[in-house]
Amino acid sequence: MLEVAKLRCERDDRVLFSNLSIQLSPGELLQIEGCNGAGKTTLLRVLAGLSGDYRGQVIWRGQKLSRVYADFRLSTFYFGHKPAVKTELTPVENILWRSSLRNESYSEQSVFSALEHVNLAGYEDIPCGQLSAGQHRRVALADLSLSTTPLWILDEPFTAIDVDGVAWLEQRLAQHISEGGAVVMTSHQSLSKLSDRVRKLRLEAFSAVDEETGHEESEAWL
Repeated sequence: MLEVAKLRCERDDRVLFSNLSIQLSPGELLQIEGCNGAGKTTLLRVLAGLSGDYRGQVIWRGQKLSRVYADFRLSTFYFGHKPAVKTELTPVENILWRSSLRNESYSEQSVFSALEHVNLAGYEDIPCGQLSAGQHRRVALADLSLSTTPLWILDEPFTAIDVDGVAWLEQRLAQHISEGGAVVMTSHQSLSKLSDRVRKLRLEAFSAVDEETGHEESEAWL
C-alpha cells in the first residue's frame, strides 16, 4: 500500500533520519517510537504528503506519491498535533465538513455516537471556538473513528482521552486493520490488544533502528 525508499530528511542542519526504507501492507500497523526531536512528526508529515523537504521516494500503491496525490488524499486520514477544526462550526458540523472533503458521508446519529465515545456528549451543538484544544483533538478522533479511508496516519492519537477512550480507540484500530486498512502512528501507548499486529520502528539521532532486524541507517525494511 505504502512504500518509502532511501528516505533522508534534515532539519536545521541536523539529520533526522537517513536511508530509511519502509513497506506497509494492508492489515498492518506501524508504530513509530523515539525521543522528542527524533523526527517522528516530520516522518509522518512526509508520509502524508504534507512536506516535500526530503530526499528519497514515497510510493503509493506502486506509483510515486507526486503522481497520484489526489487519489492519495482521498484515501488517507491524517491526524496531527493540530487537528483541522473550524472554530465557528460545532463538533457535528466539523465532522460532516471534514468527511465531505474525503467524499465520505455519515448519518447524524453515527456522528452523535462517535462524539459520545470521546466524551463530547452534550457538546455536539456548541461552537468549537468555545472548546479546549484537547476537545478539538477529540472531535478529530470522533471523525477518525467513522472514516473508512484505507490509510490512517496518526500523530499521538491517544493524547487527551481517558482510559475508556484509550480502550475504545485501540479497539477501533484493531477493527480497521482487520478490515484490510493500514495504520502508521506515533505513540508511547502499549497496544495490548494489537500486540500481534504491530510492527515497530524506533527513530534515533542520525539513524533508524528496526526492532526486528537491528539494522541502523543502511536499511530498515519493515
